[in-house]
Amino acid sequence: MTQESKSTFFKQSGWMVIATVSGGVFMTAVHTVANKIPDYPVFVTLLRCLILSGIFAAGLQTIFAQQTVGATDEDHERQLARTTRSVIGAVVVIWMILFAIVFLFRAVILDKLKIKDPTALWMTMAVVLTGLLQPIFRGVLQGRQDFFGFGWMAIFDGIGRFAATFIIVKLLGGHTAGAMTAAFLGQLGSIIVAFWSTRKILLLPGADFDWDPWFKRVIPFTLGAGGLLFLQNTDILYVQIIFPPQQTDMYVSVAMVAFAIVQFTGPIAVVMFPKIARSAARSEKTDALKLTLLSTAAIGCAAALICTFLPKLPLMILYFNNKARWEATPIVPWFGWTVLFMILSNVLVGNLLARGKFQIIRWMILLGTIYVASLWMLKPHLLQMEMYAAFTRLIQLLGVISALLTGIACWLTWRK
Repeated sequence: MTQESKSTFFKQSGWMVIATVSGGVFMTAVHTVANKIPDYPVFVTLLRCLILSGIFAAGLQTIFAQQTVGATDEDHERQLARTTRSVIGAVVVIWMILFAIVFLFRAVILDKLKIKDPTALWMTMAVVLTGLLQPIFRGVLQGRQDFFGFGWMAIFDGIGRFAATFIIVKLLGGHTAGAMTAAFLGQLGSIIVAFWSTRKILLLPGADFDWDPWFKRVIPFTLGAGGLLFLQNTDILYVQIIFPPQQTDMYVSVAMVAFAIVQFTGPIAVVMFPKIARSAARSEKTDALKLTLLSTAAIGCAAALICTFLPKLPLMILYFNNKARWEATPIVPWFGWTVLFMILSNVLVGNLLARGKFQIIRWMILLGTIYVASLWMLKPHLLQMEMYAAFTRLIQLLGVISALLTGIACWLTWRK
């Protein structure tokens, strides 16, 4: 990578950090308003359910980024336009099927997730639709290395969501259903921004496209990206189901600190992916992985050290208007180091997928199976333990799984 390329990398990464952190600040500010609603843990759980529902479309951002990287002439751009429009239609159909399934099992879902207002569930499904569409536009922008448009997606999502939450929840007295409505409006705004940024490609006449190879590439990318989503977001859903609401509240408070840390590191990996995909396609060398890994490791270590030596500080920043949530301080250090391994594994797995090295997927499936089995076996013991001891055990399990994934990804990355 030349000095100019390194300069471009850091400029793009810097903008993405600014944009994503700006959006993340407003996303975080949502919780300074929403944490006062009576069923706040339900709201956070539904947000994690949204992330898990994204498993269906987890590979779309990656595959569209890769296809866009290869769209270097008009014919390939027209193929990209047809693929994008067709997949958007397919996603809408899949969402309709998913909506029908949720409608049929609504009583069980409302009971297990402790949702009192059914409207919250239906607004969650609306957010699922926009959430499934976002990766398509992000992938096109990422593949074009149009990080300006990509960044504004994050900013509009955050600003729109916070503004709507403030109006609906703070001024109008809405609860979880209102907060989920605000999330829908924020995502809708980001999609409008993304469409405007990609309209020249998306509105091109379509060209013939061979779908079989495309679908064969989607499957491993979906398993890879979806595996990360599953491993890193199942814990809150698990806690919400098996623990009483007053205890869930404490775990949710710290989990949001972990989410805020990820906001600082994710943007750098976004910049890395298309550069590695392009270098792999052209058999060129690139320092993108090294630069990304060093940057994310530095930020992650700094965050983990703060969580260790000043554990109350992140909670004070996030919940300055709700001191009751500061009581979750004992489990903050464990979450800090667990998140470090999470962000490192995100970078390493993204690098492997960009290079078409899909061996990591079988290891992720194995780790996912071990994780689920461990959660199932731990359930009776956790319910008998003191609350913070039980939460610490859960976070330790997640940390071990994340550390194992990081180690395996390192081995697959640098083995001869």
